[in-house]
Amino acid sequence: MSIPDYQTIMLPLLRVLEDKKTYKISELIEILSDEFNLTDEEKQMKFESGNDNIFRNRVRWARTYLKKACLVDDPERGYLVITNRGLEALRSNINRIDVDFLKRYSEFMDFKYPNKETEETVIEIPSSEEEIVDEKTPDELLEEGFSRIRKNLAQDLLSRLIDNSPHFFENAILILLESMGYGEGKVTGKSGDNGIDGIIHQDKLGLETIIFQAKRYSDGNTVSSSTIRDFIGALDLKGVTKGVFITTSKFTPNARETAIKSTKTIRLIEGTELVQLMIDNDIGVNTYKTYNLKKIDLDFFIEFDE
Repeated sequence: MSIPDYQTIMLPLLRVLEDKKTYKISELIEILSDEFNLTDEEKQMKFESGNDNIFRNRVRWARTYLKKACLVDDPERGYLVITNRGLEALRSNINRIDVDFLKRYSEFMDFKYPNKETEETVIEIPSSEEEIVDEKTPDELLEEGFSRIRKNLAQDLLSRLIDNSPHFFENAILILLESMGYGEGKVTGKSGDNGIDGIIHQDKLGLETIIFQAKRYSDGNTVSSSTIRDFIGALDLKGVTKGVFITTSKFTPNARETAIKSTKTIRLIEGTELVQLMIDNDIGVNTYKTYNLKKIDLDFFIEFDE
């Protein structure tokens, strides 16, 4: 099955706690992952940004919402226990706990809708849209927004690379490779360059060399296997064993197979990966807004005997 959303996790989480024992959060995550029959891949799956594990994040938000409704409590850092209110909820023979269910508790309403006097004044958007929002944790909504902005940025970046001159593109690739720590190099691309646009020296004596080729193709104009064979031949002529072929478009399956079968070490980078590398290394982009997300420092609130 797929990874359950945080609302689906709420009732199973509360049922695990029904024995009134105090559980570690990490222990609850393991128990629930087994209960939902998650595969190892699903257990390890992270958000697109790579910042957090998806299932663990959803369990934590399920815990947060249950705690805001006073159905559970955390007696100490990293632990969870059910409350009397939580036991009463289970005894009511419910078959699901979700945001709508939690709205019956004033403490949850104060958390969910701060500065609102009544639920009637709260729901200002269509219920169907509110349901879509409630299906996702705040972290997931943030990740989704971040991902959407990043994808739009990547598309704009790729378009600008295609619109600029071949010389500009070759220099952009050189700057990227240098920023990634491959060493210092220079652009050599010119008419009759035999498939070589630049050289990177990985050491100061030039004993370790990488040759790169940069093809500024529009979408739909793919790089063929014959072009890769020409690139391999260029490496042979230079006596170089490592090469990077970068394009704004894509490689055909045969082109990839040709690179794999070569005795050279060849790295193929398509347009979608190229712009992600540029974004990650701040090439052609800059940061215009930063958010500092903070959480409670539980160590601060530990009392020590004098």
